[in-house]
Amino acid sequence: MLIVDAQIHLWGSGPVHPPHRPVASFTAQEALAEMDRAGVHAALIHPPSWDPGSNAMAEAAAQQYPDRFAIMGQFPPDKPENRGLITNWKTRRGQLGLRWALVRPEQATWHKDGTMDWVWAEAEQSGTPIALLASRFLVEFKAIAERHPRLKLIIDHIGLAHRTRDEAALANIPALVELAKFPNVAMKATGAPAYSTGCYPWSNLHDGLHRLFDAFGPDRYFWGTDITRMPCSYRDCVTMFTEEMPWLKGRDLERVMGRGVADWLGWDLSEK
Repeated sequence: MLIVDAQIHLWGSGPVHPPHRPVASFTAQEALAEMDRAGVHAALIHPPSWDPGSNAMAEAAAQQYPDRFAIMGQFPPDKPENRGLITNWKTRRGQLGLRWALVRPEQATWHKDGTMDWVWAEAEQSGTPIALLASRFLVEFKAIAERHPRLKLIIDHIGLAHRTRDEAALANIPALVELAKFPNVAMKATGAPAYSTGCYPWSNLHDGLHRLFDAFGPDRYFWGTDITRMPCSYRDCVTMFTEEMPWLKGRDLERVMGRGVADWLGWDLSEK
């Protein structure tokens, strides 16, 4: 079975944004070693905002290992000189789309103050998917999805409430189920273990994960880790989904674990 991690970070400088590993760098070679031990075939790199060189680092990794890495890139959308970048974004090495977390103080209102209006329009016109850490602005996210029905949007980290755990983390589920009605919206089921204070297999999250799977379906629900933020091993992140959820099996499991995200983003992994 093809296993594709829908989100990892690589970086070469800090300071690292907590709660990621407080290390000076996390390289493509280090990521590949961990992926190989866990049985992960490929991963989507999300260049982190704390390292201004991370986008170039990701492109170098995708050039060296094109069958292992692709990228959801980023750039400062508030800089006037960057307008127009999206039109040809996917011609860059390994780039399949864009991703912004919008968690830094200076970014907190970009999704609603007009800063990113040009981004939605240009990405829709060029067919460039965008992923967002949208859990704190689901109302505005819904409006973006409605205004731009041909723009592929991905909700990061299961849409669970940012920096919460256990029952509190599941508070967004009703709103997320409503968003699943938009065919241009998908979800990354990334980082699940970090939302529980329990132990493997983090069973207190399973009902919520099942509800969201039922809402989005296997073609718009993508497994992944954000591994440098996880409180567990890479392999535990894999087997949580492949071995501990009896409702996820067969074709549905194959779609969730890799085929779905590859198809959604147009990443040709047909030989895997």
